[in-house]
Amino acid sequence: MTIDPLAVAIKGSTQEHLPIEDIVDGIVLLKDGSAAMIMQTSSVNFDLLSEREQSALVFAYGGILNSLNFPVQIVIHSYSKDVSSYLRNLRLAEEKQLAPLLKERIGSYRKFIEETVKKNAVLSKSFYLVVPFSILELGIKSMKTEVLTGLIPSVGKRNRGLPFPKDYILEKAKASLIPKKDHLLRLFSRLGLEVKQLETKELIELFYRIYNQETAVNQKVQTTAFDAPIVTTKISKQ
Repeated sequence: MTIDPLAVAIKGSTQEHLPIEDIVDGIVLLKDGSAAMIMQTSSVNFDLLSEREQSALVFAYGGILNSLNFPVQIVIHSYSKDVSSYLRNLRLAEEKQLAPLLKERIGSYRKFIEETVKKNAVLSKSFYLVVPFSILELGIKSMKTEVLTGLIPSVGKRNRGLPFPKDYILEKAKASLIPKKDHLLRLFSRLGLEVKQLETKELIELFYRIYNQETAVNQKVQTTAFDAPIVTTKISKQ
């Protein structure tokens, strides 16, 4: 049995330098034992609102922030948007259109989009709420008690690099994060915003897009049957 040199190279890839240990059931588990839940929110075109509506929205938003008793991180992620497929659909619609006037309008609109893309980069913005779970929430006293009662396996059985077993951390993280998620859903619904927790595949795609900005435009996570976002080594047999 020999070890594939390429597999060794893969093991020492970028993921060794990332703080993410794993993503399970929509929970991002970090290497230091902490975790986080990420939720995507819809947006509101603030400029289209009347002055009275803007004031009411700002007042309601301030009330939400002041009512929170746990930390929340607000992230705005901008990335280049590929509109090539949109332009292809416009061209097909133009070719299939039989009415001369509509055909001309579609053609004019397509040319406008093409000229706009040439002059300016098309950006897409996404808005996220990150709710963290600190390893300190487990507590040192709790750790000693759980070990003595047998709820936490011995040190030799723990996952390498994590201060606690992965299943134990995930259980505690879910117990802390799910009520917070439900609370945020109720609060932001008052603003007319839709909040959705990102699932495992969506989280993998998000982090791939963040860490691979140059190639993510042309590459997508196609496989939906994966169990975890971790690249493992490959051992070849002779």
